[in-house]
Amino acid sequence: MKVEALSLPGILKVTPARFGDHRGFFSETYNQKAMAEAGIPEVFVQDNQSLSRQKGVVRGLHCQLEPYGQGKLVRVTRGAIWDVAVDARTGSPTYGQWVGAELSAENWAQLWLPVGFLHGFVTLEENTEVQYKCTGFYDKASERSVRWDCEQIGIEWPVERGAAVLSEKDEQAPAFEAATGWFSYK
Repeated sequence: MKVEALSLPGILKVTPARFGDHRGFFSETYNQKAMAEAGIPEVFVQDNQSLSRQKGVVRGLHCQLEPYGQGKLVRVTRGAIWDVAVDARTGSPTYGQWVGAELSAENWAQLWLPVGFLHGFVTLEENTEVQYKCTGFYDKASERSVRWDCEQIGIEWPVERGAAVLSEKDEQAPAFEAATGWFSYK
C-alpha cells in the first residue's frame, strides 16, 4: 500500500496494491491494521455508495457536526472523480484551505478525510460509482453544506459553473463563512 500525505495535514491519499493476471485482479482495499499503521486508526461504522450517471455531477461540500462528525475514506469503483477536502476547523493554520486529488477505478487511489473537513467531488466520467467508509453514523440534524463554488475557498474545479449538475440542497448551500465554529482545531 502506498500512502501519500497531501498538502493539508491529516489528508492522506492511500493506494492499495492490486495483483493482476489474465483473469483480472485482486486487491485488499481495507485492512484495519495496515490503515492504522498508515495513520488512519479510526473505526468505521458505515459504508456509503453513490452512482452519478452524468459527467459533471457535483456532490458537496458536505460534513456532519459533532458529536456526529464523520471521517471518510473515499474510493471509486467505476469511473473517476476530482475529490476535494476543505479544512473547516476554526483556529487551524490551514482553515479555509483545500486540497484535491483524482480518484478513479484505474488509479485505485483512496482519500482519507478526518472529522473537521468538508468533502465534495465532481464526476469526471459518466456512470461513476463512489464508495466511502465513515467513522460516524448519518444524522440528518447535524448535516451541513457549503457552496461548492464559494469564492472564499477558491477551489479549482474541473467543471464550469454552468455545466455542473447539482442537487437542490447543494444549489442552495451557503458560503463558507457559515462554517465558522462548526469544528475546532485541536
